[in-house]
Amino acid sequence: MASLREKTVDFFGKAKLLYLEKANDIAGEDGKLQKLLKNVGERLNAVSQNPKVQTALEPIMIFKRMIQAHRSGKFKVSSKTLGLIVLGLVYFVTPIDIIPDFMPILGFTDDLSVILAVFNSVKHEVEDFLNWEKTKP
Repeated sequence: MASLREKTVDFFGKAKLLYLEKANDIAGEDGKLQKLLKNVGERLNAVSQNPKVQTALEPIMIFKRMIQAHRSGKFKVSSKTLGLIVLGLVYFVTPIDIIPDFMPILGFTDDLSVILAVFNSVKHEVEDFLNWEKTKP
């Protein structure tokens, strides 16, 4: 039986194959980024009603703030990091993915695995962003 880490890597690899091109397209256009952020907000509202997943949503909220700061020009996110963050968020808002989201809790598992894999991949820039947030007026 595969370990949780192996499953996470597998979900992340499949997500990259399915959505990397779309993520890069979205990351390159401000209007598409804005629409993605709107979709993420709607999906967060839908899943945050479940107390079991509330703490798992923190990386998504950080990614959302990073993109907003990047769009406003207040914080610079590298192209690679922006692409990976967008990849994770696109996967999160897409209802039909490796495990369809209409399956309660279970359908959120693959989304969370991809988000956590992205989070770990861009951890240094996330830490820089969080430090920047603490010091901004």
